[in-house]
Amino acid sequence: MSTQTPRISSPSRVPAHASPSGDGIVVGTGPVQVDAFIDFLCPFCKQFEERSGPVLDELVADEAISLVYHPMGFLDGLSTNRYSSRASAASGCASDGGRFMEYLYTLFANQPPEGGPGLSDDELVELGRAVGLADGSFAACVREGVYLDWTSYVTAMADQRGVGGTPTVAVQGVAVPANPRTILVAVRAALSGAGG
Repeated sequence: MSTQTPRISSPSRVPAHASPSGDGIVVGTGPVQVDAFIDFLCPFCKQFEERSGPVLDELVADEAISLVYHPMGFLDGLSTNRYSSRASAASGCASDGGRFMEYLYTLFANQPPEGGPGLSDDELVELGRAVGLADGSFAACVREGVYLDWTSYVTAMADQRGVGGTPTVAVQGVAVPANPRTILVAVRAALSGAGG
């Protein structure tokens, strides 16, 4: 009776600013790691970003945290064109262009409803243009689906970690409710524990 977890195959490429394990995009350089598992089609993730985003941004700016976003393809079945995976892959392209956070905000601001077609690749490229990703390399990256296998890897790794829904937040590897108050309390506790 083997309890060994199945080996997840590594993606052919990972985006710039990827975490050491390759399954997330790192924003900030602070000592406390905050992981946010998100899906760009998930309405609760949009609410999470609207409510917690300003606090997380401030913690990043204060160099208190390293924020690791894990954009998953969790809700692919709730769109007719695998929107979750394509949006996640496009966010990897945005990270290559140094505009991951700007693109994350604009993806949530333009979130399509669940159950229908998500945004097209052309629309994903347009959103990139709106945040300064105007060169041809971003558009090519999105249209060629360069990071689709990376998205599968991010999703599989999250599944292996026991992430059963989005948004899921962990501070120093410990799951906390995805709201600004509990995140802030956990970060402060981790900082004081680290002598910060």
